[in-house]
Amino acid sequence: WGSNGSGQLGDGTNTSRSVPMAVSGTVKFQALAAGASHTCGLTADGKAYCWGYNANGQLGDGTTSYRNVPTVVQGGLTFRSLTSVYLHNCGVTTGGAAYCWGYNAYGQLGDGTTTPQSVPTIVPGGFTFQSLTAGQSHTCGVTGAGVAYCWGYNAYYQLGDGTTTQRPAPTAVQGGIVFQSLTAGTYHTCGVTTGGAAYCWGYNWNGLLGDGTSGSRNVPTAVVGGLTFQALTVAFGHTCGLTGGGAAYCWGSNGYGQLGNGN
Repeated sequence: WGSNGSGQLGDGTNTSRSVPMAVSGTVKFQALAAGASHTCGLTADGKAYCWGYNANGQLGDGTTSYRNVPTVVQGGLTFRSLTSVYLHNCGVTTGGAAYCWGYNAYGQLGDGTTTPQSVPTIVPGGFTFQSLTAGQSHTCGVTGAGVAYCWGYNAYYQLGDGTTTQRPAPTAVQGGIVFQSLTAGTYHTCGVTTGGAAYCWGYNWNGLLGDGTSGSRNVPTAVVGGLTFQALTVAFGHTCGLTGGGAAYCWGSNGYGQLGNGN
C-alpha cells in the first residue's frame, strides 16, 4: 500500500493504494525489503523477486524496464537474506557470498567500480558474510567472525574507517569490535556487539549517534547509557534500539515525535 507510480506495490497497476493490496501472482514470500520506489521479496527456497522503479537496474532482471508485478532476479542465485534501500539492493547467498545490484555512483555495490549493475554482481574479496545492510549510498556487512566491513559513500564518516574517502570495495570498520549485526541509514551506521553493546558512527545530527554529543564520528563510538540491545534500526535523523527485555529506546531528531517519548 502507498505510492505506486512506478509499480512498487506489485499489484499490476500504477495506482496508489491507501489499503493493503495483494501483490500479483502466486509467488509465496518469506521476507520483503522496500527501497525508494521498488520492492524485493525472498521466497522460502531462496529466490529473489523485485518490482517497481528500475532506471538503475535495481530490479536485477538485466533491464531498466519498470515492472508492476514481481519479476525474478537473474543469475539463479539462492539467497538467505536481502536488503533494499534507496536505489540498490544486496543479498547474502546461502554460502555467505555478497551480491549487489542497482545504482552504484558511490561504489555502494562493492564490486570495485562505480558502474550501475542490472544483475546481481559479486562483492569480491572472498568474504563470508552473515548479514548485509544497505544505507542510502553505502552498504555494510558482518562476517561470520563478527568483523564489520563497509563500502560506498563516506563524506559523513558512515563507513567507520577513520576517513571520508569513498570506497568502492569492502573496507574494514576500525576498532576491532566484534559485531552480531549492523544497520545502515542515510549518513550513519550502527551496530550491536555480541555482548549487546551499541556503537554508532557517521553524521551526528541532533545526537542520532547516541553518544551524548552532536559531533560526527569517523569510527564506532559507544552509545551511552549502559543498555544491552538485541537489535538496532536507523533512519535519516534518528536511531532506535530494542533491549533484550523488549524495551524500546530511541534518540536523535524528534520534530515529528519519532522518538515516541510523548513530546
